[in-house]
Amino acid sequence: MKASKASVGRLVDQPDPRTRFYLFHGQDESQARALGARLMTALGASKLDLAGGDLKANPGMLLIEASAMSLFGERRVIWIAPANDDVVEALEGLLQAEAVESPVIAIGGSLRKTSALLKLAESSPLAVAYAAYVPEGQDAERMVMDLGRTLGLKIGAPVAARIAGSSGSDQAIVSQELRKLALYVDASPHTPRELDHDAVDAVGADSNEGDFLKLADLALRGDMEGLGEELARLPAAGSGAIPVVRSLQRRLLMLAPIRARVERGERLDAVMTSVGRSLFWKDKPLVEAMLKRWTAEDLAKAAERAGMLERELIFSDAPEREALGEELIAIARKARRR
Repeated sequence: MKASKASVGRLVDQPDPRTRFYLFHGQDESQARALGARLMTALGASKLDLAGGDLKANPGMLLIEASAMSLFGERRVIWIAPANDDVVEALEGLLQAEAVESPVIAIGGSLRKTSALLKLAESSPLAVAYAAYVPEGQDAERMVMDLGRTLGLKIGAPVAARIAGSSGSDQAIVSQELRKLALYVDASPHTPRELDHDAVDAVGADSNEGDFLKLADLALRGDMEGLGEELARLPAAGSGAIPVVRSLQRRLLMLAPIRARVERGERLDAVMTSVGRSLFWKDKPLVEAMLKRWTAEDLAKAAERAGMLERELIFSDAPEREALGEELIAIARKARRR
């Protein structure tokens, strides 16, 4: 069964005992994982991780684990991440079984419409499939407000828009920031507190990570001189490169859908007005300038390269500052050509 944005909350908070397979997929992996965690909480279950590669080699393993009774009687959820078409055979066995003890949650990432895994989940009455997309505008504000409410934070629309913007509307980052802010203002579900701009100024992500985002923004607007000065300030060794790359990815993720709307024929000023509430007011002129320099296609290519750079920094011994500098300078040169 294919779930909608309106129905997915009820489906994970009040899970149907007949549902034995949940597929959360789409561009926003943090939201997909958060939905899986929310479902586990509703079920009162612990997690058993199974690797997709192991299930491809031994499809019957999934049904064995899903049918097994827990030694101490506690509930379990089987968690598969990342999941792709390699696990289809295992899931077919699960869905065809007469009964199972433990439901399965799969985090699918961005799946094609032709994906066998997606088709299996959407067509089965015993399964739920939901595509998670990065929220924009008022949806992003609502996400921040809803998460804040669970922590005892009363958040108005301007503050919610600021937090969403500084976190790239990434639900995992927003949750982390809100927990930190809740501690700062001494909020809890039993003692709610108002969250204002002063608190965000003191401890928010845009205060702590401003230098990282500044490097990304200098590159995207083609400021070679400013970029060179900021790169020179980075330590020769350390872990500063990956936060910069992730700040760049969040900025690209925010720019891409806006630029796509412009290329579909909407006026830039009209688009900026419609998304304005989701941007921190100081960022609006900067974002508008970057949108004039980048096409949707080039933003997508930059995002792909940023992902490759992040993997290179994590899994290789390449000097971080040099690798980061080369990529940011290449981005700045591209921006200056337009």
